[in-house]
Amino acid sequence: MVPSSETPARGAAATLPVKPAGQGDYDEDFNLKPKFATPLARNEREMVMDVRTQDMEMNMGPQHPSTHGVLRLLLRVDGEIVTGAVPYIGYIHRCAEKIGESVEWIQYLPYTDRYDYLAAMNNNLGYSMAVEKLLGIEIPERAMYIRTICAELNRIGSHLIAFGTYGLDLGAFTPFFYSFREREWILSLFEKICGARLTYSYIRIGGVFNDSPPGWLEEVAAFCNDFEEKWKEYNDLLSENSIFVSRTANVGVISVEDALAFGLTGPCLRGSGIAYDLRKAQPYELYNKFEFDIPVGSGRKGTVGDCWDRYDVRMQEMRESVKIVRQCLAGIQEGPTLAKLSAALRVPAGHAYVGIENPRGELGHFVISGGDKKAIRLRVRGPSFCNLSILPKALPGTMLADAVAVIGSIDIVLGEVDR
Repeated sequence: MVPSSETPARGAAATLPVKPAGQGDYDEDFNLKPKFATPLARNEREMVMDVRTQDMEMNMGPQHPSTHGVLRLLLRVDGEIVTGAVPYIGYIHRCAEKIGESVEWIQYLPYTDRYDYLAAMNNNLGYSMAVEKLLGIEIPERAMYIRTICAELNRIGSHLIAFGTYGLDLGAFTPFFYSFREREWILSLFEKICGARLTYSYIRIGGVFNDSPPGWLEEVAAFCNDFEEKWKEYNDLLSENSIFVSRTANVGVISVEDALAFGLTGPCLRGSGIAYDLRKAQPYELYNKFEFDIPVGSGRKGTVGDCWDRYDVRMQEMRESVKIVRQCLAGIQEGPTLAKLSAALRVPAGHAYVGIENPRGELGHFVISGGDKKAIRLRVRGPSFCNLSILPKALPGTMLADAVAVIGSIDIVLGEVDR
């Protein structure tokens, strides 16, 4: 096969490739030379196949189940080898940031639920903290404990979805059903404290909407005890499975340099071996009081920074979240759960940026206030949006079937990409 320096534009006439350097298979007219140096016998005949191919473009999505949302991924392939990838987004864009400049501060809270709808508590927390920074108010300690409990439970629930759907992407159905068993318990806990199961608007400016109901904290403790045993089942099901390891180890390797250059955060960054977590690097709420580890890619099944490492970081983070929740339960005291704020909330003029450790990385809110009831500007840094940028770098050179494994290891939520 004659390699081509580039693929012709669609609709353009194909041009002959440049004569390969160092190869003498072609004459000056680009005709194949005879393969044999000695003359052929009378009953022999020489057959030469001149195969010249171009890379093929194919769509993965925007409704492919393994793109985890309406992501359109335009792949360029040479046979079974991926030679290029371009993600196309915007299919469910809702202009949330512009809406944030048209509604009052508290009215924007429900829109944050719908970025990463698998981690709505964390979204509520990030936006509320940005506005609270401008207000300069003090949050009641009990509210901060409840906020942290909800954020970590939501982190576990989000990683359970990542675990289950990743197994499903690679052909394993059982982990998906197992993960929903414990996630259902988490959703039940959220329903008891705020009445909703997916979009909560519970963590709000100044604290939380209401105190925890009687017996709720005790049920959270029971969940932590049960979850640690169930986690072992997850690990046995998938982490050491030889088929799963062969599909993820040494696949989609992201180096430290690439992870930093593309602005990766969260498990995607830590999977490449960088121990950076905003809960430790820039502690917020009560995280500076808690003892927990930052899991990083170890290369235990292959190269550091591969798909298996990113998966394993999420698995280990679930156990660390249980540690944090238990410390919250041990330290929480009675007290108010909401700071005193005026009904018509007017935020002092100024600007603020707050980033928190969302399950998928750094979720940042940048707000500018003119001293009125609405924001002048509101911008969101979505971790899924930033992490998605690595695909054109990570996919070329992999097998076509590996594209599913690489995308799943990034763990994107398109609601956060298309804000």
